[in-house]
This record gives sequence, C-alpha cells and structure tokens, in this order.
Amino acid sequence: MNSAPDSLRSRQLAETSRRLRAEARRLTAERGLAGFTVEEVCSEVGVSRRTFFNYFASKENAVLGIAARTDISDLDDAFLASRGDVLDAGDVLDALAELHIARWERMDMSPAEVPALVAAFTRAPQLVQHLLDIAAIGEREDAALVARREGWAEDDPRAAIAVQLITALIRPTVSEYFAGTGEDFRTVMMRKLAIARAFFAA
Repeated sequence: MNSAPDSLRSRQLAETSRRLRAEARRLTAERGLAGFTVEEVCSEVGVSRRTFFNYFASKENAVLGIAARTDISDLDDAFLASRGDVLDAGDVLDALAELHIARWERMDMSPAEVPALVAAFTRAPQLVQHLLDIAAIGEREDAALVARREGWAEDDPRAAIAVQLITALIRPTVSEYFAGTGEDFRTVMMRKLAIARAFFAA
C-alpha cells in the first residue's frame, strides 16, 4: 500500500540529487572548485547545507555524482552469494561485471549530463586525481570482496587481478555509453567482456 508514496519519495530524492550535481557542475565550470561554496549550491537548489551533505560528502563528489550514503550492501551481498560450487575464473569475472553494472544503474547518470561534467573537468582538472583516488580505494575494497567470495586470503593476487581486468573494461564502457550510441551500459559492458575473453581464449 505504501508503494506510491515510496515511489514519489524516490523520484523526489533522485531529482534533488540531479539538481545538486547539475548546479555543482555549473558553478565549477564557471568558477573552478575554489570559486564557490556549498552554501551557494544549496541556495540555488533551495535546500539546506545539511541536506547537501545527506547527498554528497563534498563539492568534488557532487560534481562527479558520487553519492554520500548510497547503500549498495545488497549488491555486495548478491555478489557474495553468487558463487557456484566449483571455482571458475569466468564466473568470477561475470559476477564482477554484474556487480559493476548494478552499481552503475543505481547511480542513475544519463548521457545528457556529460557536457556539464566535461566542462567541470576542463575548468577543474584536479577532479581527475580525486576520481582516481576514489577508484583506487574502490579497487582495494572490491579485491577484498572477491577474496571473501572465493574463500581466498585477502592479499591473494588473483582477487586484485580479477578486479583490475573488469576495471580496465569499465573505463571504455563508460566512454562509449556517454557517447550516446543508444545502447545501455549492460550491453556495452558485456560486449567488451566477451571481446576480452576471446583474446584470452586465443
């Protein structure tokens, strides 16, 4: 019975998130990251500073669209539960690909946002390092997740390599998706994974 109110609230939350990141990108493109405050973003969107930090941990994260409190524990749990009875390297890569696809879909970022994001990166190139730092942390956490799924030691190199292989496919997948080919993220990602497999099988 609560599905309609819940759906409305979800749409409102998504719209607020979209407006905050759009405004953060606009101000970054115009003034650079140091040229505006969180309060200015909030004023333009009509929310409080507290609300901003419920959505994003920093101006940088708002520009990148990285939510502060997105709960993806259910996605991690599904990944851990997806292991078959027998170790299969292909299964690990498929499961990791599915995990990243699900994370991407939860971010809800459309190709229409790309021009503003590119403009922000152009004016504030330090965002690249911020993104790389976040990605490095994510890779370490994912390697630990893979090791846990497979019952390996946390520092088992196979876990890190599996994550690095999928990460190497994500970057061109994001680029192709944002190029506006009309294909969804899953289709592009799985095609690239199939091509990578063909190389290893040759």
